[in-house]
This record gives sequence, C-alpha cells and structure tokens, in this order.
Amino acid sequence: MKKSILIVDDEKNILKVISASLKIERYDVETAKSAEEAVSKFDRGNFDLVISDYRLPGMNGVELLAHVKGNDPDIPFLILTAHGTIEKAVEAMKRGAYSYLTKPINMDSLIILAREAIEKRHLILENRYLERELSEKYSYENIIGKSKTMQDVFSMIQRVSRTDASMLITGESGTGKELVARAIHYTSARASFPFVVIDCTTIPHDLMETELFGYEKGAFTCAYAQKIGFIETAHTGTVFFDEIGDLDMYLQKKLLRFYQEKEFHRLGGEKSIKVDVRIIAATNRNIEEMTKKGEFREDLFYRLNVISINMPSLRERKEDIPLLSKHFLDELNKRLSKNTRGFDSSVIEIFMEYGWPGNVRELQNIIERAVVLCPYDTITPNYLPKKLIEVIRSNVAPDLAGKELNLSEIEKKIILTALDKSGWNQSKAALALGISRKQLRTKMKNLGILPD
Repeated sequence: MKKSILIVDDEKNILKVISASLKIERYDVETAKSAEEAVSKFDRGNFDLVISDYRLPGMNGVELLAHVKGNDPDIPFLILTAHGTIEKAVEAMKRGAYSYLTKPINMDSLIILAREAIEKRHLILENRYLERELSEKYSYENIIGKSKTMQDVFSMIQRVSRTDASMLITGESGTGKELVARAIHYTSARASFPFVVIDCTTIPHDLMETELFGYEKGAFTCAYAQKIGFIETAHTGTVFFDEIGDLDMYLQKKLLRFYQEKEFHRLGGEKSIKVDVRIIAATNRNIEEMTKKGEFREDLFYRLNVISINMPSLRERKEDIPLLSKHFLDELNKRLSKNTRGFDSSVIEIFMEYGWPGNVRELQNIIERAVVLCPYDTITPNYLPKKLIEVIRSNVAPDLAGKELNLSEIEKKIILTALDKSGWNQSKAALALGISRKQLRTKMKNLGILPD
C-alpha cells in the first residue's frame, strides 16, 4: 500500500516540484495552498506525513502543526522555512515537528527525511499494535474459567496488576502459572516494556549466573564479547522466574542481593548496574516446606511471597472443563483450518470423570490430538488416547477393568449410570450428560437399552 503525503505551500512552483519528486518515489501526494485547505484535506484523509511551509496566508505552519498533532500525535510533520525564520522552525520542532528544511529545498534531503519519518511512524504504529495485541491476548479476561476458584484468581490479578509488588504463583504443572504472570504484566503500567521468562529447570546451574547477570568481555576464556543478561534486558519491565524452586542456593543468594539492592555486577565487571524490574516467580513445588527443610532460602521466600496466587488444578475446577474444551476447539479450528463442530456427549462425560494429572495443558493437548485425527465434524471417544479410556473404565466401571470392551460398551455403561442416578428420568439423565432427550433416546435404542 502506497504511503500518502500532504504538502502545504502557497507557492505553486514549489508544490509542483516537491509533488513531482515524491510521486517518482511512489508516494501518493495531495497538495494545499493554505493551512485552512490543508486542515480540510487532513480531516478527510489518511496521511503518513505532512510537509508544510512555515509562512502561509492566514494560519501559519506552527498553527497547522498544532491542529495535525492534536488529531494524530504520531504523524510526522516537516517544516519548510527560509533562512530568516530558522528559529521558528526550531520552535516548531519543540512543539512536535519531526524536522525542518531550509529553502531552496534540496530534494535529495527532502526524500531521505520523508522516508525516515514515514518508516519511524509505521514502526511506532506496529509496536503499538503488537502491544495492544499482547495486552488483549494475555489479559486475564482471556483466561478461561467461570468457577469460583478462577474468579478469585481474576480478582487477584486485577488488584495486583496495579502494584509493583513481588509475587509468587504456586500450582501444579499445566495449571497456567505463566499465563497469569503474563496477564499481570500486560495489564500493569509496565505493559509496554519487556516480559522476560527465565526457566530455572532448563538453564544449567553453571550457566545460570551469566544468563541472569551477563558478563564482560574477557571475564573468562570464551568471553569474546560483552553479554547482557536476562535481568538487564528486562529493565523497566517484568522478570518471570518459572519454577524458581529449582534455583540452587548460590543463585538464590545472588538473586536476593539483587532484589534488596536493585543493582548487580556483570561477571568480570566492576561497574554497578541499576535495573528497575518487577519480579514474579512461580513453582509447582511446596516451596514453604522446602524453606522449612533448608532447601530454599527463607529470606528470599519472604521477599518473593509478598503476594501469592495459588492456581487450582483442573480436577478442582471441573465445571470449567466444557468451557475450556470449547475454547481450545475454537482456537484449533482457526489454527489448523478445521471445521470440527463439537464433542460427542460421551467425550465430555469422559473429560469430567478423568483426573487430569497434566491439568489444562493436558486437556489442550488431548483435544489437539483429537482434532488432528478425527475426520468428522464431531469428536467421539474413538479419537481419545487409550490411557484416558482405561482410566475412565476403572473409575466409572471398576467391575469391567481389565476386560476387553469396545467404546459402545463404555458409552452404554456411562448412560446406564446416568439413568440410575436420575431414577431413570430420561430428561434429567440427558441434562446430566449434556445432550438432548431425543439424542439420549436415540443412543439408548442403538445400544439396546430401549427396544426399537
């Protein structure tokens, strides 16, 4: 898409020359002979750059600048001026003009400035778009859950995102601890700055110090150049220590010192470096118990645990499973260009019975597997992992465990269980299974529970 430029000058020849030069560079160009005409065109159009003479009949270039910036603060504005009014051009730059050029205009300089100004504008807009996307993507509103435990989590995110307090997020693997950390960051005043993840389980202990704090050239044999560490990279943003319970005691001491002083030295460096970061940590371990056993520094634990959030396991929020399943299915349909419409009722029943040791992440992975493998518009138990079916068979029908059963028999057992629990009230049983009464009766006939 061509970039659009508005040129404002009361001299016809100047307009003609500048316009022709910029059109050669493949810009769309509009012209105006006065600031008033420029205002009218600017308000109706969509421009990437305004180039204006300082001296204009009626409203001058600085007054036009004020109008333009008042409506679009990010649009670059170039001032053209005679030698006698350079101080006015400097004044315009103080008020937001991108730069100025003196007359007679050097067209090569004008083209270079125009290109730079437009590129900078679009970089700003792209960054802003990405920031907005990230904020929307990682907003707590996009974390799925209607259960009481998740509503408590959302409420906590809202409260803590307005502060700079350190946080400790606990919970089993796969419960969404990093997602919550991102939500806190991207709804905070630090949202425009880096969110740096440090996975304490994947970085070797002997490399962790240099990864955190960096090093100077020549600090050790292979230090051929200076390295900036994760913490320095995160300046003005947030550092997220994932699985901090795996951080060894030596690094815990180093981290505590940084936390207290907000400064550090790169390895091999003498200069003290001050960094402004918010620290959020997460762990799937019982860090309080580790502290009691001397496996985690007590002073660091209390520093990190200013505010704590415990992420519930999926088995503690089973009422969220249907909602999560639909959400993942919708996402996968978009990403994989599929058109899977939903789940067979028996699948949801199996999901509700299963214990989910891998939590939300396991649910997501199982649904992705099913969407990839299932050629139909409805996912049936046939496309669930065998281990899942075996667990359900043991839980729902322990008397059938170890026997060779097909999926129809399992479905029949589930339906009979629902009927028994509802006193053979078909409407209630259908409601419990998440299907219509008509669908239930069809299944009962197909499975031999009702006569044809």
